[in-house]
Amino acid sequence: MLSAADPVEFSVGAFAFERPSGWQWIVPSSTMRKAQLNVPGDSGDPAEVTFFHFGQGQGGGVQANVDRWFGQFQDAKTSQEEQTVNGVRVVFVTAEGTFFSGMPGGPLTPKTGYGLRGAILEDAVAGDVFVKMTGPAGLVVSVTEAFDAMVRAAAESKR
Repeated sequence: MLSAADPVEFSVGAFAFERPSGWQWIVPSSTMRKAQLNVPGDSGDPAEVTFFHFGQGQGGGVQANVDRWFGQFQDAKTSQEEQTVNGVRVVFVTAEGTFFSGMPGGPLTPKTGYGLRGAILEDAVAGDVFVKMTGPAGLVVSVTEAFDAMVRAAAESKR
């Protein structure tokens, strides 16, 4: 159930995001996360959507992050594409395979049949914003359109 404190609209870096209907606001599990959402599925684990912003020139380059995200998967099918929205370069990525969940340097838990949809919104002034959704592959695929629409609308909102 949505509480009055659960934001529908929130900002990360220079971008305003709007939480898709049915997606749940979660208090971020780490101070590195600027926002966090859960996407409930019909069965099993939800998909987790995390938002990161480290500031201008921080967080590593776009390709380094894409490679790191892909490196969290084993035996994965991956793809990468880019779009320009409102003058903002947005790099979208997908992966499907065995996902190794956990913090870098800590214990990793393999999760088979998992998917990733990620997006990096470039901003040379305020710093890039990284949005990463992981969860059961079928669920990730089923909500990719809503994820992409949320990211494109955020790119349109750039201040």
